This record gives sequence, structure tokens and C-alpha cells, in this order.
Amino acid sequence: MMTKRKTVIIVIAAAILAVETFPALSGGRDTDRTRVDRARMVATLTERYDIHDESVLQAIARVPRHLFVPASQRRNAYEDRPLPIGYGQTISQPFIVAYMTGVIGVTEDSRVLEIGTGSGYQAAVLAEITEEVYTIEIIPDLAMSAEENLRRAGVGTVRVRHGDGYYGWPDAAPFDAIIVTAAAPHIPPPLLEQLKDDGIMVIPVGSPYRTQQLVLIEKVKGRPRTRNLIPVRFVPLTRQAEP
Repeated sequence: MMTKRKTVIIVIAAAILAVETFPALSGGRDTDRTRVDRARMVATLTERYDIHDESVLQAIARVPRHLFVPASQRRNAYEDRPLPIGYGQTISQPFIVAYMTGVIGVTEDSRVLEIGTGSGYQAAVLAEITEEVYTIEIIPDLAMSAEENLRRAGVGTVRVRHGDGYYGWPDAAPFDAIIVTAAAPHIPPPLLEQLKDDGIMVIPVGSPYRTQQLVLIEKVKGRPRTRNLIPVRFVPLTRQAEP
């Protein structure tokens, strides 16, 4: 059995060596410093948060987070906290990205829907595990910049759509897993409909700008089984205005 220390060493080595395949992003480069910073970030996930899902750790080790934040935030990219990305939105804390990716149990055969693309970072992490990643962003400029971030980072398999994530992506459904990265007052019925039987969804549920519950939904024989996981605080799920 692999010990925690061995897991940390392996992941740090992957973070330092494997990411050299990623190109620079207009003004940002992957340097020895950013590789070491990323290695420390991944080590924090194992040591502080006891995350040991190897596929998740390897995915996070390979994605340069500093390429998915504004230039003004690059010095903070590997800190264990969310960061502003403009338009009142944030890139999630690394722990939350790792935790949510792990609980939905993504495999190389999974078809995954993300609601709330943001800068594209969570989608890039998912794309390191599976090639079938669909992501929806309601803010047009963020959707465009996320596509550019993903392209420049060499992530070519993610499908990005501008739209209201509440309604999901019906023509790509059903999904093995759905990950919602903004807080909703309730579980959107369209997303539940688009979840495969035996599929898993994770979504923060609660009031905007207050502590919410991260809820895990398992669809069993067409019916949802819900379980509260941890308290979280996400930006609200934005909706398009009714015509």
C-alpha cells in the first residue's frame, strides 16, 4: 500500500516535470518557480486536507493554475484560496476543486457537465481525467476568455458554451456527472433530468453570499438521493432575465 509520504513525493515530481508540455499564456510562463509553487499546492492538498485520489492529484499537478487567473493575480495563483477573475466571479480554492472533482468520481469514460466555467480551470482539471467535458458560462466575456485560456494551455477537448446553466446542455445529455460551481437556491430540475441513472451531481445549495451546503446527489432508478457534504461559500448561480 502506498503511504501518504510516497504519494506526496510522486505528485510533487509530476507537478515539476509533467507540466512542461503547457505553453506560455500571453505574459505568463511556466517557470521553475511556478512549478515548485504548484508542487507545494498539491502537497497541501494531501497533507492538510487528506486528499489522496491519485487521478485528481495528478490532474491538478498538470494544470498550471497561474494560466487561468488574471495577470494581476498570478503571484497568488498557488495560494490556498479563491481569487477574483473579474465580473464578480472567482476561481475556486484549490481544495474545493480537488474535493468536488473527487466526489463525483470522474473516470476516463465519464461524460461530465460543468455549470459555471469561470476562467476554465475546473474544466481543465476535469479534462486531464476524461475527454468528454462540457461547460456552460452565462457571462459572455468569461466564456470567451475561458476558451482562450484552455486553447493556450493546450486543452483542446473541452466544449464551452455561453448560456444559462440552469437549463444544462440537453443535446449533450445524459451525463455521468454534473458539477455546479455556483450556489443555487435549489437543485435545478433540468440538471437532474440530464443526469444518467446512477449518475452523480455535486452542487452548492443555499442563499447567495452566505454559508451554503455542498450537496451530493445520486440518481437511483430515476430518483435523487441527496447528502450534505461540507459547508461552502460560492458566488450565486446567475440566471438570464426572463423575456
